[in-house]
Amino acid sequence: MMEFTKKKRLGRRWMLRNPITFICVVVSVSCLLVLIITMLRLPDLSAFLSQRTPKFRKLYSSGRLEKFGMMMVEMLPDDLAFTVFVPSERVFKRDLRLEAKNNGSVAEERENIYAILSRVLGFSAVPRTIYSNSVPVGEEMSFDSISGYRLYIYKGVDGFMAVNGVRAELVDMKKGEIVVHIMDGVIMDKEFEQSVQPDEDEEDI
Repeated sequence: MMEFTKKKRLGRRWMLRNPITFICVVVSVSCLLVLIITMLRLPDLSAFLSQRTPKFRKLYSSGRLEKFGMMMVEMLPDDLAFTVFVPSERVFKRDLRLEAKNNGSVAEERENIYAILSRVLGFSAVPRTIYSNSVPVGEEMSFDSISGYRLYIYKGVDGFMAVNGVRAELVDMKKGEIVVHIMDGVIMDKEFEQSVQPDEDEEDI
């Protein structure tokens, strides 16, 4: 017992005579305590991210800028501020009867596709930058497109943005100075909508 007490005293004297070692031990213990306290108080990161990520930023399988959408955007100079509400590739097929595989080598067909995309671009492009977060929730903003067609932009309390009743699938994509929003529909006037509707004979086939 006396020998153990003697060793303990020697150990204390050695620690006091080696201040560098003593400081290192104190710092190590302090760091360990801080780490333990931090881990116990660390919030759930996944929950935090889910709260910070708006629902309207979710990428849908159809909400991508593909062939026809890219063709529309490339008609604009990417060094000037524009906002374009581009239909998704699925919508091009559903509402405009355009398919990527149909963009073949026939000159007349290519001209027809270009004419349709140019017309849609006129309805859906605004010569200014409009990000989704610039639209107040529960309010409506209106702008004239480059063809003079009036666009009414609304963002609901659920975070989803809509233009003339067409909901956005993906927002705030960028190409140069151009802001691109992918839409679940085509923004167009009634006259053009009737011109691209399938004939009754085609619907019966």
